[in-house]
Amino acid sequence: MVILGVDPGTARLGWGVVFDKKGNQTVGDYGCLETDKSKSDPQRLGDLYQKILKLLKKIKPDAVAIEDLFFFKNQKTIIKVSQARGVILLAAHQQKINTSSYSPLQIKMAVTGYGRADKNQIQNMVKTILKLPSIPKPDDTADALAVALTHAFTYKLKALSRPKEADIQKAKY
Repeated sequence: MVILGVDPGTARLGWGVVFDKKGNQTVGDYGCLETDKSKSDPQRLGDLYQKILKLLKKIKPDAVAIEDLFFFKNQKTIIKVSQARGVILLAAHQQKINTSSYSPLQIKMAVTGYGRADKNQIQNMVKTILKLPSIPKPDDTADALAVALTHAFTYKLKALSRPKEADIQKAKY
């Protein structure tokens, strides 16, 4: 399975590709998409849409895993991150790619086993799990790889916990 992990943002959007084969995870490519701060919000979102669409077409992931929103003290920040998430979700939907969202707590638990892990602990675990020579920079890329790893560790569990169609039909009668 090819998983594109995304750490959303309008100014900087981290992305990372993780290959999951029989429970073994390896890193593909990763990076950070940036938008021009001198442009208007609609222009920046349009640029972000074009960049993420190009990335989706190039990578052809089986799934897009995206960090979910959490509480922000700054209301302007949450609005901009929400807008970036919307652009990513739309682009993935248009390419018929399944998406999953993970909260910061889920990501911390999946990658470190500890829900109060700090950013440095998460980044070091990403480096260790993916056997990288150093922590990917900027931080947004390491965060995106953590989101992709979270999906790799949890999507099988989600599939196993869903009732099968045959079981649903039996339950109706």
